[in-house]
Amino acid sequence: MPLAPSPHSSTKRLRDNGHLGRVVQLSSVHPAFEVRMFHKESKALARAGYELTVIVPHERSEVVDNVRIIPVPKLQSRIARMSVTVFRVWQEAVRANADIYHFHDPELILVGLLLRAWGKKVIYDVREDLPRNILSKYYLPNWLRRPVAWFAELVETVASPAFSAIAVTTPTIAKRFSLRNSKTVVIHNFPFVDELAPLPGKEWSDRSYSVAHVGYVMEQRGIREMVEAMELLPRNLQARLILAGDFDSELAELRSEIASLQGWQRVDALGPSDRRQVAAVLRNVRAGLLVYHPVPNYIRALPTKMYEYMAAGIPVIASDFPLWREIIEEIGCGVLVDPLDTHSIARAVEFVLTHPAEASAMGRRGREAVEKCFNWETEEKKLLQLYTELFEPGYRF
Repeated sequence: MPLAPSPHSSTKRLRDNGHLGRVVQLSSVHPAFEVRMFHKESKALARAGYELTVIVPHERSEVVDNVRIIPVPKLQSRIARMSVTVFRVWQEAVRANADIYHFHDPELILVGLLLRAWGKKVIYDVREDLPRNILSKYYLPNWLRRPVAWFAELVETVASPAFSAIAVTTPTIAKRFSLRNSKTVVIHNFPFVDELAPLPGKEWSDRSYSVAHVGYVMEQRGIREMVEAMELLPRNLQARLILAGDFDSELAELRSEIASLQGWQRVDALGPSDRRQVAAVLRNVRAGLLVYHPVPNYIRALPTKMYEYMAAGIPVIASDFPLWREIIEEIGCGVLVDPLDTHSIARAVEFVLTHPAEASAMGRRGREAVEKCFNWETEEKKLLQLYTELFEPGYRF
């Protein structure tokens, strides 16, 4: 590997080029146009005047919305990704010689530490509670999950003080990291105010008798219970379940198994859906389903799709977890269910489809909450403030 240039050699050149500083976002997992990394953070920083580069698995080099994309190999094998792809991310990161590096995957922690050792400022963007998430990983044997989770927590605990800042998506995650790194900032993954907004002039009665689930389709996200619940609905209720997302690629047998259920006859599976398709779906349905199973990583999470449903002005049918209950009951924007009880889910779906006044009021309250506070525009200010502080002269982290 070529000798790395001085970490301070690019500063004057960047200022002369009219940029506030050079920033590189790193991922070995996420696609180039992943919403948080690209559409929210990178584009916000580029608009603010930073020179943005994203190093990710991608097919080609390109510049989109003033963000330069540098590709690394897109490998299917988990082992290959965590070795070959991670190494290539490190190589390209060194070549980029940025002022700040912002990485998004736990498997890049070593890369982040090496960049810190080089004298660079580094932000670790934490999307989920990794140790609790590992406890739910279907591809790990049950006996191995706790040791792997313990090791993952140890790595994050030991590494976190070294980073210049840690951006987390929930207060629960923040509690764990703030004990080790005082520069821990909660930057929620809230939706854009306008992206999913209901169409002006469209009446509730114009919506189809359907509910939707947006995002990856997985066993632990309640796909079986959702489909079985559709079978329990009255025959005279012309209800449909719209799936705007693909089945987990590592569980190819799951789709055929779920498709054999009777309720599948009431399902429209759209497959992978881009943001425009998701918006079109949510503007036409009468509720959004969020019936995750009560596994450790989900119970304390704040799923983006909860707020996306609210942003779209539709009720949220959600698992009755304490944190989710607090949000939904306070706002009055949805119905809580037992995610493992198909009859509970079916009753909630039937209620929102047959009580349009109550359902539209729930949707309206959710939409108002997003407009007031649960939106990316408020979180973007925190992101820009963090970068302003990191670029202040004399900032030592």
